[in-house]
Amino acid sequence: MKTLKEEELENILLGCTVLGTGGGGDLKEGLGRVKKDIEMGKKFRIISLKDVPDNALVASPYHCGSLTSSHEEVEIPEDILSFKALQEYFGEDFFATVSTELGGGNTATALSVAANMGIPIVDGDPAGRSVPELQHSTFFINNRSIIPMSVANKFGDIVIVKKVLDDFRAEKIVRSIAIVSGGNVGVTDHPMRGKNLKTSIIPNAISYAEKIGQVLKKTMDYKKVAEAGGGYILFEGEVVESPWEDKEGFTVGEIYIKGTEEYRGSEYRVWYKNENLMAWRDNKIDITTPDLICILSKEDSMPITNPNCKKGMEVVIIGYPAPKEWRTERGIEILGPKSFGFDCGYVPIEERLK
Repeated sequence: MKTLKEEELENILLGCTVLGTGGGGDLKEGLGRVKKDIEMGKKFRIISLKDVPDNALVASPYHCGSLTSSHEEVEIPEDILSFKALQEYFGEDFFATVSTELGGGNTATALSVAANMGIPIVDGDPAGRSVPELQHSTFFINNRSIIPMSVANKFGDIVIVKKVLDDFRAEKIVRSIAIVSGGNVGVTDHPMRGKNLKTSIIPNAISYAEKIGQVLKKTMDYKKVAEAGGGYILFEGEVVESPWEDKEGFTVGEIYIKGTEEYRGSEYRVWYKNENLMAWRDNKIDITTPDLICILSKEDSMPITNPNCKKGMEVVIIGYPAPKEWRTERGIEILGPKSFGFDCGYVPIEERLK
């Protein structure tokens, strides 16, 4: 187990925002929350997945809702409220938190909840990126139950969900509560023992994000950021249009980019549902989910979250290969392009770029 320094926390959240593929929450809010916890004397600790005791109980706290919903100051954050409620339901203290996805907001949530509860966060993740829906997780790939789960909102309402048909129904239930709660709720789910956790998530995901964040902070060079994660530069250009809407609890939109320099004369389009999921170059598919589509500012290489790509911005598109768990037949079925209604198969990014 290791205690994280403030610089390490910043690198983690910076890397998580890059890997957040446009979603995963706001980096500024995530950093602000962590710094506030540090000022209050909270300690942030991280534990390797292999070191989690087999009989230890863990769970994943996070926020669920559209990207444009506001986060209001409340006496007890919704995520901590939901975490405590599920712990009370079990009648047993949780040993650690597990991030639900890599993102500047939701990874900060798992870190902050852990620090406030005096427990560590596990160095692992069930997505290896940010994802729009609850069933988009390696927990679901590995048939780990999402329930019991707890949902809390800014009004102090708490719901314990003891049984659901499946993760798709859990998604609809939580999303519905978020819509009537101002667009956002705190959730804690996937309570399980360490023995099951070890075969359910992507190990060392937090460390992977920290490596990317460290390179970005040190170099501010998007080419080195791509290289640090084994990724590729896909396109460079200027944003010409970026329409979006809040739809059924999601932020859905597209980003249109005209090429500059070596990409001059070409056009690029990204479609997102909270996260960037599909991309086309000159109307031909360039990269699809589950591979990662990340948009960075060309000026300083900082990641841009949706829907903050504005007209006139100079941007760079980076693609990273999805974790191997998503490249299985079941992984592609759950998070591939067909799961979002696109009539095309998944082709790994390295194959498309040959």
